[in-house]
Amino acid sequence: MAQSSVRIVTDLHDEPHIDGRRVTVRRIQGLVEEAGESADAVAEQLDLDVTEVYAALQYYHGHPDEMAAVERRRAEREASARAAGAVSLSELKDDTDA
Repeated sequence: MAQSSVRIVTDLHDEPHIDGRRVTVRRIQGLVEEAGESADAVAEQLDLDVTEVYAALQYYHGHPDEMAAVERRRAEREASARAAGAVSLSELKDDTDA
């Protein structure tokens, strides 16, 4: 079986991403599986090769405990930021629309 040359690393913000890129595994998974975009469309949108998109999805599903920990850390950071008075992007947009 051929091995993929796409490397997933965790040296940026302690979140898995494609080596040499700032695109996280979670972002790719969200675009494909939650937003319903095709792997080809996501690859084009993020200037990736489609094999990188599939490698990210494979990593996401192959490391469920790690990805759950990533989600927990993200939720904790968001809660901490909100407690410190930060607002979300949608709230900022709502303020500028008013």
